[in-house]
Amino acid sequence: KSLIIILSISIGNIFDNCRAKDLHPFIRTNMKVNELPQFTALQTAASSFKTDENLHLRNLCSDSSRCSGLVATHSTDNGSRKIIIDYSRQQVSGETMELLFDLADKVGFTDRRNSMREGAKINATEGRSVLHHALRMPKGYDYSINPEGKAILEEVHAVRDKIEAFTSKVRSGEFVGATGKMLKNFVCIGIGGSQLGPEFVLEALRADAAAAEASTGRTLRFLANVDPVDFELCTRDLDPEETLIVVISKTFTTAETMLNARTGKKWILDGLAAKGVTDASEVTSKHVIAVSTAIDKCVAFGISADNIFGFWNWVGGRFSVCSAVGIVPLSLQYSYDVMSSFLDGAHDIDEHFFTAPLRENIPVILGLLGVWNSTFMGYETRALLPYSQALKRFPAHIQQVDMESNGKRVAMDGSPLPFQAGEINFGEPGTNGQHSFYQLMHQGRVVPADFIGFMESQAPVLLDNEPVSNHDELMSNFFAQPDALAYGKTLNDVTQEGVPEELREHKVFAGNRPSSSMLMTKLDAFAIGQLLAIYEHRTAVQGFIWGLNSFDQWGVELGKVLAKQVRAQLSASRKSGAHVQGFNSSTSSLLEAYLAHGK
Repeated sequence: KSLIIILSISIGNIFDNCRAKDLHPFIRTNMKVNELPQFTALQTAASSFKTDENLHLRNLCSDSSRCSGLVATHSTDNGSRKIIIDYSRQQVSGETMELLFDLADKVGFTDRRNSMREGAKINATEGRSVLHHALRMPKGYDYSINPEGKAILEEVHAVRDKIEAFTSKVRSGEFVGATGKMLKNFVCIGIGGSQLGPEFVLEALRADAAAAEASTGRTLRFLANVDPVDFELCTRDLDPEETLIVVISKTFTTAETMLNARTGKKWILDGLAAKGVTDASEVTSKHVIAVSTAIDKCVAFGISADNIFGFWNWVGGRFSVCSAVGIVPLSLQYSYDVMSSFLDGAHDIDEHFFTAPLRENIPVILGLLGVWNSTFMGYETRALLPYSQALKRFPAHIQQVDMESNGKRVAMDGSPLPFQAGEINFGEPGTNGQHSFYQLMHQGRVVPADFIGFMESQAPVLLDNEPVSNHDELMSNFFAQPDALAYGKTLNDVTQEGVPEELREHKVFAGNRPSSSMLMTKLDAFAIGQLLAIYEHRTAVQGFIWGLNSFDQWGVELGKVLAKQVRAQLSASRKSGAHVQGFNSSTSSLLEAYLAHGK
């Protein structure tokens, strides 16, 4: 072991004198994070935090010098917006953070981040670049750091211009349905990243004044589940004459999406036929559009080539909300101008992530804390707790972004990871979550948490004779909960409060439960873009440190393959009475019971 550590230090010193571009490939294939001396030092530090009562958060939080050093701030260029991340309630010291930053340095984090920015094919298992940040670059941006940057940016803005032109025509009434009525209802058919990201943004903007005004009289809904109940609930109160269906599928082959697309098309055709419009080609071309790269398949479906919006294989599904996947339906609902502000906010954080020093870099800090809590402290879960009802779908989106990205068993080179990667992500808006799972967070398992709050409300209310506004009441909980988790309440505390002896242990809170608090100026389209980019990049940071590929998702494939076999069996059994065969006894038994129902 001593020899390995000495060699690691020696190689690390050699690396420090090498050029980054020469260093990156070697690090990626040879420098495993668990082989570094910093990794061992962090394991030792974690052991101390787990056992040393002096390192309890109630003691650490009493050190004002430590606390002031565990804060990072990002402001926009004009100073009108601010993001403050306070991570003083994490189980770290300044020394711990320095070890984490050193670990990032020695594993080649900066080179990996730069490779992502420059367009290198860091998604090695699929041979693809990872460029969702290019989707939000403004026109005229200098992307010469990527050899193909100019062409990429031209393609991105060609699609963005096409989206702006089409959605403006729909919103103005220039593009109408087959009977001449304005299209006011938008049904977005897609699954995974095609639904979760856009739906989070839809909900987040619903109470924003500018977005709400722009969406007056319009309805946007997302249809993801192939369960026919989802389709029924999505369309039951909509008028087909006023409805535009947006089919989102890169290959136009995703089984659930295409079945829903065919169901939606039939609903439109039947509805218009009842009004005397029977030209299926005309109806489809006026009521169905697509976001896809499979132009031939879309045209065969009846969609006009002019109404197909493309994207690229360097956009992963869970990172696609800033592509046509999200911007088409959201611009139909809220206008392209509002969504441009959203993209600008995401770009603001992209620039921060790629250029800010690591010790001031919010996504980097959050990512390193995630590695610390997961790999070293052994916490398997993480809660995302926005104190904003508008962000009610944000935890679900980040759940996919993070768990589909980093829920991996092998490193980039295919070798098994010697530690578990990825956390179980969940969350709810405060204060709803306080009456749901906070009990477990306070007195059950340790769940590291991110609290997110805003200085301004989207819909402020102050009632007469109330001591505080509704928003201040909400934010009182935002400020209180992290302290309650950190400090807890001792047996001595409850004894002094006069709690009956038989109840004292029930009212003890161990405390020492880590959290970070993010305070932002206000929640609008720009801030929603910022928030999205922060958590997208946090996920990448953790993957870079762990040495895995955060941008593939082979784990979702096996179930799809098996579902095809089941689908074939159901078809054969329903149509020709074929016996169930080719499955294990448990699955066969359940299939037979399912097929026998109603006979």
